[in-house]
Amino acid sequence: MYLSPAKALVLGRVMQTLAEPHAEAEVRERVGMLLLELLDADYYASYVWDDTTRSFGSRVALNMSDRNLATYEGYFQYRDPITPVMKQRREATLVVQVMPQQELVRTEFFNDFLYRDGLYWGVNLYAWDGDRNIGDMRIWRHRRREGFDLDTVELLELIRPAFIAALRRSRGDAPAASPRVQTAAPLATLSEREREIVQLAALGLGDKAIAQRLGIGFTTVRTHLSHAFRKLAVGNRVQLVACLARDQR
Repeated sequence: MYLSPAKALVLGRVMQTLAEPHAEAEVRERVGMLLLELLDADYYASYVWDDTTRSFGSRVALNMSDRNLATYEGYFQYRDPITPVMKQRREATLVVQVMPQQELVRTEFFNDFLYRDGLYWGVNLYAWDGDRNIGDMRIWRHRRREGFDLDTVELLELIRPAFIAALRRSRGDAPAASPRVQTAAPLATLSEREREIVQLAALGLGDKAIAQRLGIGFTTVRTHLSHAFRKLAVGNRVQLVACLARDQR
């Protein structure tokens, strides 16, 4: 997966936003605005699953009709052929991975809900904290665009751990119990200067910009980054962002 410098900068802003102390709905809205830019998408909605009512609520939406979304909440979510399947998956999922596009466009759900706002190509991510579904991202493109691809899934998978951690923090929840053995945080293996540099790199700054920010030489930045990449076992800045996201969990 290749990210242009501009897209890498947006990805860095996503990760920075997810590390900041925002209210739960604000987390979902802020990251949604950035994801529209990062993924060249047109529409975004985010809900929270309520186990008591067995329904989605607490809507956050961008570029979608309130009236149309109200029909989803009152009617279509109970006749939705794709969301129940994607909700059970533990990773980002293209809509076409659970239903071929030619089948989706023949459904009532598509013609009387999705199509009314222009939604055509979709990718969803449902955030799971243990056995709890604590929020989601529903991202769509207009039919005039190309469909999302597996690079989109990979990008959302990089973001997913930080998204879950941000939602958890905003609720004041403790992390769900995990059977995994806890290991030292990756950043703990770096020197203070290496930590400064990789954090700026993860925000999308280029080597020259980092050098100017810290008042050090360009080659010094390159050297520290090379050492940090080796210690963190990453090969590029996209993998670096994923590594730092895991470190925030």
